[in-house]
Amino acid sequence: MKILILGAGVTGSSVAQALASEENDIVVIDFKQELLDALKERFDIATVTGNAAHPSVLELAGVHNTDIVIAVTDSDETNMLACMIINALYNRPKTIARVRAIDYLKNPKLFGLNGIPVDIVISPEQIVMESIRNIIEFPGVLHISDFAGGLVRLFSVKVVADGVLTGKKIKTLKERLSDGKTRVVAIFRQGKPLCVTGEASIETGDEVFLVAPRKEVRRVLTELNKLEAPLKRIIIAGGGHVGKRLALALENDHQVKIIEKDPKRAKIIANDLGNTVVLLGDCADEALLLDESIDSADLFCAITDNDGVNIISTSLAKSLGARKTICLLNNNSYTKLLPGTGIDVTVLPNQETLGSILKHVRRGDVAQVSSLCGGTAEAIEAIAHDNNGEESVVGRRVDTIDFPAGIVMGALIRNGEVISIHHDTVFKEGDHVVMFAMDKKLVANIEQTFQRI
Repeated sequence: MKILILGAGVTGSSVAQALASEENDIVVIDFKQELLDALKERFDIATVTGNAAHPSVLELAGVHNTDIVIAVTDSDETNMLACMIINALYNRPKTIARVRAIDYLKNPKLFGLNGIPVDIVISPEQIVMESIRNIIEFPGVLHISDFAGGLVRLFSVKVVADGVLTGKKIKTLKERLSDGKTRVVAIFRQGKPLCVTGEASIETGDEVFLVAPRKEVRRVLTELNKLEAPLKRIIIAGGGHVGKRLALALENDHQVKIIEKDPKRAKIIANDLGNTVVLLGDCADEALLLDESIDSADLFCAITDNDGVNIISTSLAKSLGARKTICLLNNNSYTKLLPGTGIDVTVLPNQETLGSILKHVRRGDVAQVSSLCGGTAEAIEAIAHDNNGEESVVGRRVDTIDFPAGIVMGALIRNGEVISIHHDTVFKEGDHVVMFAMDKKLVANIEQTFQRI
């Protein structure tokens, strides 16, 4: 597949990294030569220097025979204009555009039938906000994402010493899980995946991923003693796009404060937020945090655009008594700095955004993708089809599907209902199957098995 990526920034680089290793023909356009040079040193891709919305630059990048264009420059206007030009001048490939500004997104007709010709619009800030809101809804989880239109949820928990999961084999957990509908799909130990079998033993420090029907998640977390007290008093560090969106989503049901250092930005969001207290100041200022009773805060959430500020302010808030902390990091490598800081949860925007792009790039009939564990693993929701061929799962029992080790069945959704998965379960046409691939190199097996011919 030939994929044209517009923009070599943080998001463009992460998309290129995810797709370059999957036998795709990747071309990246950016006007910053140093960003392109850095990408070429790391990956086997082609690059073109120039304005991503200029027809001559697009032609030089081979837009004529491109399958998918992913427009993720730092400018909403450039992304939208590039899609308009591609639609007007060339054999139209599928287009995906990143649009950040709420002003654009709140007008549905703008991207409708007679609007700007973009096939898929993604908003990283909205995606990240929803990810954080899910974690707030279920305190005690490290990650949570939806599949099958919200019928199923994938979530992970950290195993603590003397916890319910500590020292248990997976096969002994069946009594606590619900009749085959809740399943352990992955165990990561010190960042590395373990083979998930009934004999696999869970140890302190492991991150365990489970899949469960949406209505069962709270019960399962309670059974595992991982459902913490609700988070009511919340302090948000950073009043940018994500901070404002998060405050809007929470302010009617929570006590929310935002700390913003830019006076102009603070005034703008104060006018837009009805029930949120907006504080002008430095989120890493100990005196300010103490004045705002950080020791009685249920959650301190650092989501500024500066990773260093997020790490420092979050670890400071934790040391001053905040019950729970969330830290946003754009640079995945910085996660190595976190042990010992006391930071509870990290959110990686590029990883969250990547899933929303990958589901439109995957070769099989894929409905949803969640990129996990720093992009090394994926959870995929694929749809079964009878292709009159050996690769189809339709009409076959689960125990006859020859997936390689590392691909684990998580959930089966049939006619809008989650059903139990057993060894003798037979797949039917249109079944939605949620699977966990412990290594993204295994995704090709899922694509081949769930392709639509």
